[in-house]
Amino acid sequence: MKNKAPLLLALLSSFLMWLAWPPHTFAAPILLIGLVPLFIALEQLMQGNEKKTGKKVFLTAGLTFLVWNTACIYWVYNAISAYNSPLVALPISLIPFGLGALLMTFAFWLYYRFSKVVSSKNIAYLALISFWVSMEYLHQTWDLAFPWMTLGNGFAGMHQLAQWYETTGVYGGTVWIMLSNILAFEAYKSFKSKTGYLKIRTGLAWLLLIVIPAGISLIKYYGYKEKTIPVNVVAVQPNIDPYEKNGGITPAEQLRTLTLLSDSVGQVNTEYFIWPETAIPSFADEDNIRNTSEFIDAQHFLNKYKNGTLITGIESVKFYNEKITLSAKQDGNGGRFYDNFNSAMQVENSAKVDFYHKSKLVPGVEKMPFPKTLAFLAPVFSGLGGTVSGWGWQDEPGVFYSQGGVGVAPVICYESLWGSWIAGAVKNGAQFIAIITNDGWWGNTYGKDQHFLYAKLRAIENRRWVVRSANTGISGFINQRGDIVKQSQWWTRDALKMDVNLNDQLTFYTKSGDLIAQLLSITGFIMALFIPYYAFFKKKPVKK
Repeated sequence: MKNKAPLLLALLSSFLMWLAWPPHTFAAPILLIGLVPLFIALEQLMQGNEKKTGKKVFLTAGLTFLVWNTACIYWVYNAISAYNSPLVALPISLIPFGLGALLMTFAFWLYYRFSKVVSSKNIAYLALISFWVSMEYLHQTWDLAFPWMTLGNGFAGMHQLAQWYETTGVYGGTVWIMLSNILAFEAYKSFKSKTGYLKIRTGLAWLLLIVIPAGISLIKYYGYKEKTIPVNVVAVQPNIDPYEKNGGITPAEQLRTLTLLSDSVGQVNTEYFIWPETAIPSFADEDNIRNTSEFIDAQHFLNKYKNGTLITGIESVKFYNEKITLSAKQDGNGGRFYDNFNSAMQVENSAKVDFYHKSKLVPGVEKMPFPKTLAFLAPVFSGLGGTVSGWGWQDEPGVFYSQGGVGVAPVICYESLWGSWIAGAVKNGAQFIAIITNDGWWGNTYGKDQHFLYAKLRAIENRRWVVRSANTGISGFINQRGDIVKQSQWWTRDALKMDVNLNDQLTFYTKSGDLIAQLLSITGFIMALFIPYYAFFKKKPVKK
């Protein structure tokens, strides 16, 4: 049983972390102790003086994180299996299931290696937090980015405890969760081995670590007041099956559905209509957009709304005489170059048209990661529905401005996971956030719920309303405190309207971005260098 104990403890941690993760909103505080069984398991291994301890540490931590990640994002398999047989879909699914888990495991393995060459337990714990945040930040910034399981996202279900994200962003939540688990583990050890006041001293410190941030957050939550600067906005959910070409209807019929839904709740003073990702599915030439039937019909729809502005998803294309972007492709006849974009387009009662190109592209589906190095894997990514060249993108966050001067941050699909990217748009003048998405690919799974809940954190970080239009999934309105004020149901055709309050003030997070992650990544890199340094040039200190 002794050999099985670490594995059982590892599985217990994975269960607790799954139970605490959205959409299980009732159990979010379990994140603050969910990794304690894993710490106990690793302590048993590290003190056992057995051979290949490093390998056992890696495999034990890996078990926790692989099971936890797979249980939370199992829905990825749904989208992949729609176009592939189970024998193909399952191994491809292991990429997102396993990659994040591998980075988490590597952080704990680095901690194990670092703890062998330093005598200070506190410095080793600082290294663990730094390694962990470094891996999370890497998973947000490299070509295989998929920051869905960033620890700080876990409080999306209980946002009342995450109001201080306006200062730290989600990485502040990650640090809180990691530090809480470390202190809880130390409190557990003290309670078992010490007597008197020393038996509970660490436990009291852990309790303060929980109570103080939670208390600050609740004070912020109940004390926060929005300025009343209302703008009437309509969010449309057409509920078109993404697995059928245009949901079995023509682009013209799709546009008619969107306009009818918009008119059903639109009013004279409505200033914004938000339509979902790829609401206009035909590849429209951006330079010739004013001559397309889609644009003409959209403007005709807006004629009824004097101050109305439409933000809609659209698949667009842009042509060049030469290859001026990394993603540009040449047409089959060796002629012009072009880019396909997953875009947001703003239309108003004038000739002005603005485009924003989705920039955080799904690896393998919308963008070939490391295109030169991984060119030999092109058939795999093609099986995911992507291409070697992929979609085009833009390098900076965008802001749309209406005729009345209102600034909006257009956010497409899982770009809503990038707090710093959206903060960049807010910093550049966005007064509310418009998320357009299509969550129907995942079916009625955790995916749509998690994606919707994560948007609450963007509202808190920037103190901006979030308006969410999903083709199907969950559309809705989230206020500046992160409260869901109104939402649609899954797989229903709906249109929602709401007066949202604009905000011009910038939070500390909006101005500084992921400063915590950047500083801890530097710290983690420096500490990682000590591992080979001490191994080769210094005598290892004796552990306590």
